[in-house]
Amino acid sequence: MDGLDDAGALVTGGIAAREVARAADGHGPGTHGAGKDDAHHLHGSACANCGAPVAAAYCATCGQAAHLHRDITGFAHDVLHGVFHFDGKFWTTLPMLAFRPGQLTRRYIDGERQKFVTPMAMFLFSVFLMFAVVSNLPGWIDPGNIAAPSSADLDSVRREIGDALRDGNARLAALRDERARPGADIAELDRRIQQAERELAGLRTGARFVPEGDDASPHVTARVAGADAATNDATSAWFEEKVAQARANPKLLIYKMKSAGYKYSWALIPMSLPFLWVMFAWRRRFGLYDHAVFATYSIAFMSLLVVALTVVGYVLGGTGRTIAWVLLFLVPPVHMYKQLRHGYELRRFSAAWRTAALLQVVSLTSVSFFLLLLYLGLGD
Repeated sequence: MDGLDDAGALVTGGIAAREVARAADGHGPGTHGAGKDDAHHLHGSACANCGAPVAAAYCATCGQAAHLHRDITGFAHDVLHGVFHFDGKFWTTLPMLAFRPGQLTRRYIDGERQKFVTPMAMFLFSVFLMFAVVSNLPGWIDPGNIAAPSSADLDSVRREIGDALRDGNARLAALRDERARPGADIAELDRRIQQAERELAGLRTGARFVPEGDDASPHVTARVAGADAATNDATSAWFEEKVAQARANPKLLIYKMKSAGYKYSWALIPMSLPFLWVMFAWRRRFGLYDHAVFATYSIAFMSLLVVALTVVGYVLGGTGRTIAWVLLFLVPPVHMYKQLRHGYELRRFSAAWRTAALLQVVSLTSVSFFLLLLYLGLGD
């Protein structure tokens, strides 16, 4: 079922991207271009949608195409065209997006809209393609290989944590006794006592997430001897319950996160805009529209890069995965630099420091987006 879902998502993304691009161009749904009368087209002097006279390839009133498919061949053509062609602009936009992203961004903002796929259409297609490809290749997002810990392993973990807690409590008691003696170095002992207390707190927190019972069940220990009773509140109970559910069925959690990922991937765009605005706050020439075009094209490229590197890693094996990881760390900064420099017409130094800042922004927004997906996956 996952494969069918992803294939459907890919087709949906391609068609949605095509319709977004057509809407941005001022055309309605349908095929493009005029042609002679044949079995695949329905001709008429009046628009089939609004009834207005039609004198060209599209209705001047509502934008619907004058030539309408009426058989299954035409329907299949629409699907394939929507997924792969984007009205003929895809193969013009893709090389620009990969190798000249700054020029693409600047030319689109300055008004060259008919030559290129719109940022949102490119974004939709790339995101749906990424989720469809990555989630279906072996070794990616495959929770089936996650094995539940054995009872013996859990017993060993419990013993180790218990021994560490006893040793920590004994060491803490010894430090407090030493502090009470005359002539003790109070400052140094206070520092060591605080460190010992932090270590004990970490051990107690970890102990609360070790399954209890000999059957290695996914239930999480609710209370641990010596733990602060204030931690057993409603929020902690809710979190423990969700962790237990995720341990019981990790495949369901990952499926929910994946589904939420391509449903809410658009959230990456508004999450990025405030940071871009701050980086150009003193340059009134650039507004939120410029930043939105920049961010959308940039995210689209990164999604396509992940697709390409995933395929390389899968086809070439170990060597391919090494190459893919190296390129994953090298290509994005270079691409960001080129897009910033030429898209915003910056000097080298201005583009360089903004690239460094943008890398930090990407880290922050990526972690925030992952936490959002985790919350959505646990919260359902």
